[in-house]
Amino acid sequence: MGGLLRALTLGGALILGGALAIWPGPSQAAPECREDAVYLRGDWGSARFSVEIADSVGERARGLMHRESLPRSAGMLFVYHQSTAVAFWMKNTLIPLDLLFIDARGVVQKVHARAVPHDLTQIPASDVKAVLEINGGLAKAMGIGVGSEMLHPSFGRDAAWSCD
Repeated sequence: MGGLLRALTLGGALILGGALAIWPGPSQAAPECREDAVYLRGDWGSARFSVEIADSVGERARGLMHRESLPRSAGMLFVYHQSTAVAFWMKNTLIPLDLLFIDARGVVQKVHARAVPHDLTQIPASDVKAVLEINGGLAKAMGIGVGSEMLHPSFGRDAAWSCD
């Protein structure tokens, strides 16, 4: 694959760098809403990530600092009690990350690709309910972009893709 991540969808399965993640296809039931998982969907297809939740001030401040690796199908979901302006940086973060900024309806509003480890430059966004951090370059490789919808219990009944 020449150092380039490639995604291939086959009847409800995603094969990505040797990892396999199952998600519901159009004819299958909706996925189960769980605190420890997020589902994303869009014109590009669908994906599932196992997530750690950062919903307190301390957890959000620590984030993924000092981690030497992150499994490809994993991430960290920063959840805010209400929509707010945020600014992230990569202080003490050892791996490149993609940051997906998500509004109160669970829709990706901004993607910051390949944030540079240890960079202190702020990465801002406004009107954010959640931020998903995943491995750097993965959003582009999978096609995840602005307009993609997230399924997670943090989003209410008015979400674009609701748990209800």
